[in-house]
Amino acid sequence: MSEDWNTKYGVRRVRRDPPTLEEAIFAAMGITDDLESQAEIAASLMGLPVEQVQSEVRKAGRAAARTTRVITGEQGSQRSVVVERRVSRRVIGNDKRV
Repeated sequence: MSEDWNTKYGVRRVRRDPPTLEEAIFAAMGITDDLESQAEIAASLMGLPVEQVQSEVRKAGRAAARTTRVITGEQGSQRSVVVERRVSRRVIGNDKRV
């Protein structure tokens, strides 16, 4: 989906893409902790039926639960540490530096 308009510098075009399913679920997880509500939010962002999104929300919920670690402090208080895996960028091609 794109939208065109004329400016004094010529025609400008903005491309508007709906979010991917992973992006919609991630946004829904940031809004609420309830899995049913997450599925409804993600489905409305994507324009898909709720039934189609529910299984993916459950999978993402299980994956998110595995990445949280709880560390106890000296006074017995707890704090959460979230561990995320980041993919490093790879440079593909010939790197001809002198």
